[in-house]
Amino acid sequence: MKKFLLMMSLCCWAGAVAQAAVIGKDVSYVADGATLKGYIAYDDAFKGKRPAVLVVHEWWGNNAYARHRADMLAALGYTALAVDMYGDGKVANHPDDAGKFAAAVSKNMPMAKARFEAGMRLLREQPTVDAGEMAAIGYCFGGGVVLNMARMGEPLKAVVSFHGSLSTDTPAQAGQIKARIESFTGEADPMIGADKVAAFKQEMTDAKADFRVVTYPGVKHGFTNPEADELGKRFNLPLAYNADADKDSWQQATAFLKAVFGKD
Repeated sequence: MKKFLLMMSLCCWAGAVAQAAVIGKDVSYVADGATLKGYIAYDDAFKGKRPAVLVVHEWWGNNAYARHRADMLAALGYTALAVDMYGDGKVANHPDDAGKFAAAVSKNMPMAKARFEAGMRLLREQPTVDAGEMAAIGYCFGGGVVLNMARMGEPLKAVVSFHGSLSTDTPAQAGQIKARIESFTGEADPMIGADKVAAFKQEMTDAKADFRVVTYPGVKHGFTNPEADELGKRFNLPLAYNADADKDSWQQATAFLKAVFGKD
């Protein structure tokens, strides 16, 4: 009888563990009258409030890749929101559309800021979120977005850019940046040349920012996205996935977030 009860207890425990998993849900929120469609993920195995991370998509839009990164962050104990910077959940399947969508946001910083801040507000309202503990990561277009949000002094603890645009028409002013910053780029990325990396380093130094720049020799644009090779071939773009750079940048970035938030 005791053996039976022990077995039942173990089965119940195993079932409880199996039920604890990343939970993802589509969400709608509003910025200046525009409906934005994002995706929130958290792991119910972690109890209580936790830091939050905004994930800003590539120029393709808030697609499955951005949501997958949100799930990965959730599994590490964060509440993550894959934001919608284009509005109405628009995604692009061709570079022409992606370029138009990205340009519309990049050329309108007040709109970009409003949409980013709407995501921050939504995260703060989540019962699993410690409202004072927030970071942002971004890929390609999204990397440029999170760096610009840091430049504008958004109250973020950390910002991480993966193969994101480093250029800006409005350099950060000294003391304006609140976030600690990490940037990962490929040295063979024609969209982010060595001159742009050098200019970014100088800008961050002049702004007295806490920053670190990592570059990978021989690595091209889009190196974190496993679909980059296929997309590059289909549209004749200088994209290429690099498993080593992807793994290393993710490990470094998550270690960085862990240190920023003092997570065990």
